[in-house]
Amino acid sequence: MRDRHDFATHLTNRNNAKAIMTNPRAQAQQSKAPLARRLREGLKRFFGPWGMFVRGFIKHPVMVGSIVPSSPTLIRHMLRPVDWKNTRLFVEYGPGVGTFCRPVLERMAGDATLIAIDTNEDFIDYLRKDIRDSRFIAVHGSAADVEEIVRAHGFEQADYVLSGLPFSTLPAGVGPAIAAATHRVLRPGGAFLVYQFRARARDFLAAHFKRIDNAFEWVNVPPCFLFWGWKD
Repeated sequence: MRDRHDFATHLTNRNNAKAIMTNPRAQAQQSKAPLARRLREGLKRFFGPWGMFVRGFIKHPVMVGSIVPSSPTLIRHMLRPVDWKNTRLFVEYGPGVGTFCRPVLERMAGDATLIAIDTNEDFIDYLRKDIRDSRFIAVHGSAADVEEIVRAHGFEQADYVLSGLPFSTLPAGVGPAIAAATHRVLRPGGAFLVYQFRARARDFLAAHFKRIDNAFEWVNVPPCFLFWGWKD
């Protein structure tokens, strides 16, 4: 019985192969598939994180602030006020391909935690594969749910929250909801670190943070506004 089944399978495979060989169109389609896969993989390796970032921008332009990752100068400027010795939980909204994640992890203590939250599942999958650090947690979710996410990972409050989300282009009500949730989740003395390409983003912070420091960073594409909202 088994021999008969094996013979039938062999005959079917042979007939399929013969059909492809005698059908130029089928043969062309068969040869195109591996070529397309190789091309996609080659482009992915060539462009690396930048290619992933561009795809994320094209797929979710409202949720990604820029098509170009932040510059090292901007990163240093934005993180300068952080008290790393007393940081146990650092949260980032919209980490993208991890442009800020790596510098944050380099500065954090060995027992600290970085939670990165993004609504783009492609970015989260990429980060989970690319960043092999036990202190790093990538979460597919909304920044508006930061309180629940923080509690789900064993914390009550965060020391710092970083965001590059484009507040001015987010859907109606989302920006204010994120600002309010961020203020609630921060410990007293903590700060909301925000870098934006429009100054009006300060208005979202001002509704909840009485003390806001600000600066402007030219060495970035494009140059952007920096805000630090302190929870006193």
